[in-house]
Amino acid sequence: MTESWLHNLMDLVQTHGTAVRVSVIRAEGSAPCTVGSAMTVFCDGFQGTIGGGALELAALEAAHTMLDRPSGANWLRTLRDFPLGPSLGQCCGGHVQLLFERVTASEAVSVDNTSGAIVVRPVASGVPLAMIANRKADGDGWPLAVRRAVRDMLSGARPNAATLLDGWFIEPVEVQRDVLFLYGAGHVGRAVVHTFAGLPFDIYWVDTDAKRYPDVLPKGVHQLLAANPADAARHAPADAWHVVMTFSHAIDFEVCHAVLARGDFAYLGVIASKTKRARFIKRLRDAGVADNQIARLQAPIGLAGLEGKDPSQIAVSVAADFLFRRQERAIVSAPQENLATQGGA
Repeated sequence: MTESWLHNLMDLVQTHGTAVRVSVIRAEGSAPCTVGSAMTVFCDGFQGTIGGGALELAALEAAHTMLDRPSGANWLRTLRDFPLGPSLGQCCGGHVQLLFERVTASEAVSVDNTSGAIVVRPVASGVPLAMIANRKADGDGWPLAVRRAVRDMLSGARPNAATLLDGWFIEPVEVQRDVLFLYGAGHVGRAVVHTFAGLPFDIYWVDTDAKRYPDVLPKGVHQLLAANPADAARHAPADAWHVVMTFSHAIDFEVCHAVLARGDFAYLGVIASKTKRARFIKRLRDAGVADNQIARLQAPIGLAGLEGKDPSQIAVSVAADFLFRRQERAIVSAPQENLATQGGA
């Protein structure tokens, strides 16, 4: 699943009049974010994240200063460098460069956010966002390296990833959102849905009874009633994430069995005690599931060592675990030139 950050940005500008998008365009050493991480700041809030902590707080302050400045030049942009050391109260030892871009309502009028797959712009002020969908497009004033990169991204010869080249920032319009099948609309399921609000997941919330759901579902959450939740698991998209926490151990087992039998999933976890885990493993083996598949079952769920049975604590632990897993996947699949600057943790 994908989501257009540009469409969201234009909506925020239309609602608030002006917004500042903060993008990570360079990350060196040990940093809490990767190139392409971004957040959008407006007068009374923000969306997205660049890693949290003191870095994000400093970026928010800088973005609000930019929001409050007189209009001045169109397409106002500025760069800020942030050493991740004592000045920010962080001991990461890395270095992050952020691009701040202010977009006003008058500028947004010229943006056709349905016309391109890649957004291209310089890090300097004055040049509008360019939306490019045609790999044969020849941008006015683009450096040769930028032209080649855009062409290769649109043709599939180069990964479609956020890239800084010769003072220009290239970024795919679509942000990848993972599909999460959440089984169980009880107290823990509700806590998970609440905690995942704003995270890059489309949630398909599976239960047997419509009365278990809240009256209003958050954005990105889809109610999926199923007399047999295992049937929903069998029809989930490939590479979906599955989190199992129904009211019934029997249903939990059937869902886990169905997901493991398919094998084409990104994650499978079930809320479980040590006893429940041992019982499930034995039953899965008896059902003919191979040990290498059973080893992919996460039980219990969440970050190892972070214990707690309160629904909100479980939800936070699961969300943090998922973000770490997505980050590791992004680093593995990142273009080699970005890997060279992102460094290790």
